[in-house]
Amino acid sequence: MDVPIVNRSKHPLPEYATSLSAGLDLRANLDAPLVLEPLGRALVSTGLFLALPPGTEAQLRPRSGLALKHGVTLLNSPGTIDADYRGELKVLLVNLSAEPFSLLDGERVCQLVVARHEAVRWMPCHDLPATDRGQGGFGSTGR
Repeated sequence: MDVPIVNRSKHPLPEYATSLSAGLDLRANLDAPLVLEPLGRALVSTGLFLALPPGTEAQLRPRSGLALKHGVTLLNSPGTIDADYRGELKVLLVNLSAEPFSLLDGERVCQLVVARHEAVRWMPCHDLPATDRGQGGFGSTGR
């Protein structure tokens, strides 16, 4: 899939880490280190701008290493970038640890996954088709 991209950051374009990777790592585009205090949050610039094809979205997802090693993750995860958005991609990070975290320029802050999606047309009705599961939710199918 071809996606037009403008790179106003100091870093190379995102790349897949392996040939079977689903996500591309996005990097922080900072003028100075950013300290995230415990429970602190920050909107982090990437310097990237996209024009996604119609029928697609980009999802911003946490990086497992940042979450495990430092307690840093994304709020509103996954973040959705709509195909008609033309602003800079920014990442909403939060530090859930008890220690301050220093984010450096060029550090990988999240993964970006581009996915196709469907648009729905609502079909109002009085009852839904029955299933074996019915209304069971929140652990109703097991642990």
